[in-house]
Amino acid sequence: MAIPEAVSQETQLKHLIEKLNAYIEQYHGGTVDFVSFHGNTLEVKLGGACLNCPLLPSTLHGWVAGTVHQFFPEVNVVEAK
Repeated sequence: MAIPEAVSQETQLKHLIEKLNAYIEQYHGGTVDFVSFHGNTLEVKLGGACLNCPLLPSTLHGWVAGTVHQFFPEVNVVEAK
């Protein structure tokens, strides 16, 4: 029986962002995409209906960063410039 290889934290974060994106896209018309992960900083890009939305900071800090922190408390989430 083969022992499965450990999945990198970056891969786990990519999968988590994909799941968040599916929810945000389905229910709110916005998107969130993985941009990069270096050290403890996860960079994401919000798009779709999130662009120019006054609730963008709430989406970024509440949904995206809040969900990431539930699984990876040491990771800082920032919006791509």
